[in-house]
Amino acid sequence: MSDAEPRVKIEEGVVYGVGGGRELRCDVYRPIDAVGLLPGLLLVHGGGWRRGSRAGQRGYGLRIAREGFVCVAIEYRLLGESPWPAAIHDVKAALRFVRARAGEHGIDPEQICIQGSSAGAHLALLAAGTPGRPRLEGDGGHAGVPTQVRAAVGIYPPTTFYVSGERASGALPGFVLLGGEATVEAAHEASPRSHVTPSYPPTFLIHGSADKVVPPSSSLRMYEALAEAGVPVELKMFANLPHGFASHPDYQRLLSREILSFLRRSLAAPRNAAV
Repeated sequence: MSDAEPRVKIEEGVVYGVGGGRELRCDVYRPIDAVGLLPGLLLVHGGGWRRGSRAGQRGYGLRIAREGFVCVAIEYRLLGESPWPAAIHDVKAALRFVRARAGEHGIDPEQICIQGSSAGAHLALLAAGTPGRPRLEGDGGHAGVPTQVRAAVGIYPPTTFYVSGERASGALPGFVLLGGEATVEAAHEASPRSHVTPSYPPTFLIHGSADKVVPPSSSLRMYEALAEAGVPVELKMFANLPHGFASHPDYQRLLSREILSFLRRSLAAPRNAAV
């Protein structure tokens, strides 16, 4: 698919908030022939919380936007710039911006979803499970605007962190996100699986069985927790694929179709109690 996709208008470098004394920007992808308000999808890039950019979500932004969504690919402060929890504060600020300015971008404020890969999937799933949580909300603008989402997509997501003691199935060491001073409490708060309740939004998890960076069991345990809580959840495990496979154009085409199917079904279903 060419970057000059004729059916999608791209507005680059839109300021969605301020963090760490600088402007935070996003790219907005909207079908040029769209009429009325469309569902919105916030796209959160990966990169181990230390690298990556919103440009890495261009493929998904174009593919999903041309099928009737307004996609918003965001940047957020990386760990080299600001320590945790700056990244999740920025994601929440982006959600508040999208909802507060929904009309300007042709988005239905009641149909905002979120998607991320790797570190971005961690942020997406954490945001999905913690609407209104003060420490994780930050103060990036549009105070008081809700941050709940209708559905979430996590592609090889870290879902649990541990600091000491026995490592839980699928967990990553807390220092990779929280630094050397990580506490058990902070690791728990930063773990999406810790925030699973019956009001968690419908969720689609995607993982490769040969992932050596984020264990496949990270998605398996998240799936089990969501299913036990009665949350609509789907898991797609791809045999023998490693971490990062979703960035390949062939898999982007395949996954975009799977994600669109899930989002459409989730948006058509009655909203759960959290929304």
